Amino acid sequence: MAEEAAVRAQAEVVRRLKQDKADSDEIAKEVAKLLEMKAQLGEDEGKHKFVLKTPKGTRDYGPKQMAIRERVFNAIISCFKRHGAEVIDTPVFELKETLTGKYGEDSKLIYDLKDQGGELLSLRYDLTVPFARYLAMNKITNIKRYHIAKVYRRDNPAMTRGRYREFYQCDFDIAGQFDPMIPDAECLKIVHEILSDLQLGDFVIKVNDRRILDGMFAVCGVPDSKFRTICSSVDKLDKVPWEEVRNEMVGEKGLSPEAADRIGEYVQLHGGLDLIEQLLQDPKLSQNKLAKEGLGDMKLLFEYLTLFGITGKISFDLSLARGLDYYTGVIFEAVLLHQENEHVEEPVSVGSVAGGGRYDGLVGMFDPKGRKVPCVGVSIGIERIFSILEQRLEASEEKIRTTETQVLVASAQKKLLEERLKLISELWDAGIKAEMLYKKNPKLLNQLQYCEDTGIPLVAIVGEQELKDGVVKLRIVATREEVNVRRESLVEEIRIRTSQC
Repeated sequence: MAEEAAVRAQAEVVRRLKQDKADSDEIAKEVAKLLEMKAQLGEDEGKHKFVLKTPKGTRDYGPKQMAIRERVFNAIISCFKRHGAEVIDTPVFELKETLTGKYGEDSKLIYDLKDQGGELLSLRYDLTVPFARYLAMNKITNIKRYHIAKVYRRDNPAMTRGRYREFYQCDFDIAGQFDPMIPDAECLKIVHEILSDLQLGDFVIKVNDRRILDGMFAVCGVPDSKFRTICSSVDKLDKVPWEEVRNEMVGEKGLSPEAADRIGEYVQLHGGLDLIEQLLQDPKLSQNKLAKEGLGDMKLLFEYLTLFGITGKISFDLSLARGLDYYTGVIFEAVLLHQENEHVEEPVSVGSVAGGGRYDGLVGMFDPKGRKVPCVGVSIGIERIFSILEQRLEASEEKIRTTETQVLVASAQKKLLEERLKLISELWDAGIKAEMLYKKNPKLLNQLQYCEDTGIPLVAIVGEQELKDGVVKLRIVATREEVNVRRESLVEEIRIRTSQC
């Protein structure tokens, strides 16, 4: 009996141990499940926290936007090339000291980067200062160049008005010692050509001269130390009324009310040659050396612009100041006038679409010996132009082609993939822009519909009969007309027909 009881007790112990192990395994499984669920929840939480957006003041450009943008770039580049410009490129970031102190009050908008390898760097703010650095570094004293690239400003973006933190600039500059106002006049002619070509609506190009501004400040009683800061206030006159600008000059910048009122008499003047003549006779301005020089050059500029036939769009405007510190002579800014659109109730207001001027001292700031290279240039505000064209096309619902494909290679029956591949290869090798659908046996109707949807003007159809006859059936998508073309003549036929599109 005692022996039996001992066996039963031992069996019970074994049973309990097995049960404990089973329970332990079950617990381990449950813990593993819970940990897995927690990990998944964690992943989901992470997904929810991850925001898919572009950084503030930037945007993506889809195929439609890029198609419009390419048209604009091509128009601008062809104008720059027509005027004999070469193209250059510079790094997207510069040494911080290269950019510091060149932009007046706007220097606070420069993007600084972290110290990398002992160099303090900043993203470029414009293309003009890097150009001046490039001239000084390479000892270039004479060049006519254009440069199209992205620049960066830590600005408060207004994206509906084409104001971004990352955006393209399209710059044209003439560097070198030349007779007065001839290169300056050409820069204004270029602005006129581009804005006319892009058909953005009515525009005016405002022109002034830093020397006239400085002379005006001097005769109005502005201390030398306040020239630049008062200049920055005057530059706001295109956005805010004179009273607000006057209050800023007097209240914030400590200018005497009398000096501000005298400035007010001048900065509200604008006109043409008549105004220049009037100011040359002005008893105060005519006594100031700087103002007299500036007015003399302005008169010469208007004579050249008259020969170019563009004075109807030019306004000599004493309120134009352009806040950048590096301008030394003529300054100008192109503004769109009350952009109306019959499809949109509210007019599209975008302000300045181009600006520039003369900066004769900037290169000397970089040259070790202070050698100066006179420069004048213009920058086209591509983003603002793009905003107008994009809104206009959205309103008109015009279909925009996003590819340049000339022909779709199609098949009329099954099992003709090899023939399509052979034909499309011949077309590509001949420089024809061609596509095909990536299916072995696509339906002809689907192939034709693809052309309708994407705007491809021609379809080259291979079929069993066409292969026997040594021809390709060429279908004109718009008219649905079909013609048989000898295989050896196909490339030339496509070129002729797409050149007429």
